[in-house]
Amino acid sequence: MTLCEHLSLSFGEKVVLEDFSLSIPDRGIIALQGPSGCGKTTLLRILAGLEHPQAGTLRDISPQQTALLFQDDRLLPWRTARQQLTDVLPRSRWDEAPKLLELVELSGEDHTYPAQLSGGMGRRLALARCLALEAKLYLLDEPFAGVDLPRALRILERLKAWEAPILLVSHEPDLLSNADLVLSLDGPPLHVIS
Repeated sequence: MTLCEHLSLSFGEKVVLEDFSLSIPDRGIIALQGPSGCGKTTLLRILAGLEHPQAGTLRDISPQQTALLFQDDRLLPWRTARQQLTDVLPRSRWDEAPKLLELVELSGEDHTYPAQLSGGMGRRLALARCLALEAKLYLLDEPFAGVDLPRALRILERLKAWEAPILLVSHEPDLLSNADLVLSLDGPPLHVIS
């Protein structure tokens, strides 16, 4: 699927994207790797509709069809782990909350509040909440920051069966080597190396 064509975006004098286009497979985990500041997060923000390019178009997926996991967890401190999920799940799918917690290895934490979770557990809960959203494209910005590698690899393996494509930003070589496709990027302006 073609995500975008000929995107251009500048912040003042800094050109972040210039005539940037990207196509990805319809399923699987597509990892984006590249140096900090090359434009990966900006690309995710454009695909999610949070930034607007000065030129170019989004194609097969509209921002309303995406789910974005930010670099920070953004958990609601007054809501339990289960409530973080039921807040975004349609009522008819509330019974899926335990499965999502199991997917990110948080079974048994249904009634735990964010302040009671470690950093890695909070990150996994934020990931589960993102996955609870109905989307045709999932945009995950450093989804396993603070998560121990063996656990991250197990979760990544489960995500390979996800129905929609997952665009994942990571700097972790072991995670990248377990993705279905790795796109190496550089910039600014952002461009695909391989």
